[in-house]
Amino acid sequence: MRQLAHLATDAAGQLIDAVDILDHTCAGLPVELGEDVLAVLTEQEARQEAGRRLTPVASLTALGSSDALATAELFVADRRRRSFVPGYLPSALSHAQSTILRSVARGDVAITDDKPHLRREGIRVSISTIRALENRGLVMREDCPDRFRDEHVHLTAAGRRDLAASFARPRPAGLTTTRPATPLPTAPAGRAR
Repeated sequence: MRQLAHLATDAAGQLIDAVDILDHTCAGLPVELGEDVLAVLTEQEARQEAGRRLTPVASLTALGSSDALATAELFVADRRRRSFVPGYLPSALSHAQSTILRSVARGDVAITDDKPHLRREGIRVSISTIRALENRGLVMREDCPDRFRDEHVHLTAAGRRDLAASFARPRPAGLTTTRPATPLPTAPAGRAR
């Protein structure tokens, strides 16, 4: 958790610097470009300088969602081990739905041309799985102006609650589709020789 806090603080510092550059430029104030270097920037220069601050932000936050999810799961597992069990039971989800819910929490699910896939692995995901999670109110899609995807999928409040409640909980055994084996007839008991 400390590591996540440091990454978030460093990223926030870079974003605040970018905003300050743009604000100072709009106000006609000089901008600090390095040690003891002040300059009044044009709007184009200010945008470029602010853009340079976004590169480290992307690096600092690249693994943040995965780390946050792992940290939350460890925290809940520790709470369960100490007998602090939440009373809320999560919705019963299939293995595919549970996997996609976690992927959405990490920010890995992208939808392009109504075809979802996992961004990091480039693996296709069934749109019916996304729709099933939407129908349960666990995820929501929204348009994204990003050039790499048409829609962004994120967790709803109910999705976050269900995901957190599922942490460190034993997964129920899958349903079987086969019938139990019919017992073989036993031979009648006879005399031993």
